[in-house]
Amino acid sequence: MVCNLRKFATFFMLLGFGTMPIQKLVAEDHLVKTADLHRAIVTAAEARQDNQAKVQRFFSTEPAKKALRNAKVDLVQIEKAIPHLSDQELARLANQTEKIQKDFAAGALTNEQITYIIIALATAVIILVLVVA
Repeated sequence: MVCNLRKFATFFMLLGFGTMPIQKLVAEDHLVKTADLHRAIVTAAEARQDNQAKVQRFFSTEPAKKALRNAKVDLVQIEKAIPHLSDQELARLANQTEKIQKDFAAGALTNEQITYIIIALATAVIILVLVVA
C-alpha cells in the first residue's frame, strides 16, 4: 500500500512538473544580460584607450618634452608608466591634460606655469605607478 502511494505521489508530481511552462524550469533572465555586460566592457576599454592616448599625446608635445628634459625626467619612463595607471587615475590625468592644453591654447598659462604643471603631472604618474608596484 505504501509503495502504491509513493508511485501515485511520484506520478502526480511528474505530471505537475510536466504541465509547468518550460520557461519556468529553465533559468530565468539574468539580472544583467550578456549583451549589456559586453557593451559595458567594450565601452570601458574604449574609454581607457582614449584616455591613455590623450595622456601620451600630451607628454609627446614639444613643450612637454622640453619641460621634462629641463627637469631631467625620462620621457620613456613616463610613457612606460602610463599603461599601469588605474582607469580612474588615467581618466583624471586625461582630464587634467586636456584642461592644460585648452588653457595653453587660450593663452591662460605661461611657459613657466606649463613647465611646472608638466613636471608635477610626470611626477604624479611615476609616484602612482610606484605605489601600485
